[in-house]
Amino acid sequence: MSPRSASVNEELRRRSRERLLQAAVEVVGEHGYDATTLGAIADRAGTARGLVSYYFPGKRQLVQSAVHRLMHRTLQEALEREPCTEDGRERLARAIDAILGLARDRPVLMRQHMAGILQAEGFVQCPEQQRLSHLLRDTVARRGSTDVDADYPMLRALLMGAVYAALVPGAPMPVPVLRAELFKRYRLDWDMGLPPGTRPPGGSRDTDLSRFFATDRRPER
Repeated sequence: MSPRSASVNEELRRRSRERLLQAAVEVVGEHGYDATTLGAIADRAGTARGLVSYYFPGKRQLVQSAVHRLMHRTLQEALEREPCTEDGRERLARAIDAILGLARDRPVLMRQHMAGILQAEGFVQCPEQQRLSHLLRDTVARRGSTDVDADYPMLRALLMGAVYAALVPGAPMPVPVLRAELFKRYRLDWDMGLPPGTRPPGGSRDTDLSRFFATDRRPER
């Protein structure tokens, strides 16, 4: 049997990494960060446990990368949802609803993510985070920002603050209230995006995450 080509090996590595990212989101979402082990993630992904350390320095880096992937793909799906639009205000409304929707629908996962950012390791810079950043920066630019370098960090901070406020144990703020404040700040109409009570395309919240970690998608932007 002839040895595998470099391109085949690269594709296999990419698929293994994708499976680990999806498994991390699923296991942490089900059991919480502390109860999740790298072995459990590897078992869920169907990969050798040694591969986890090959791709990621540790559990915190893996989980942050996995959540950033979920956030990036969720945002991308919202921006590409029919009817497609180039209107900057509508795109910003969709972005806000996509991120707040994760806080509402996946509270355990997002609470662990926010807690991880405040740990000693801080904010993990990874390809998934960079893709998420690119989409948010593009959204800010399309809305007409004249200083994206200043307006993007502010949007990111406001979204992170809103997610934290929605998830703080014992005193969470309702997502519709947080949405109203963000929409007011950015002068967005309430019926833009995906208003509370509106069903997303396809019906109720989808628990199948595979489409966000699919190995046969088009190249990432």
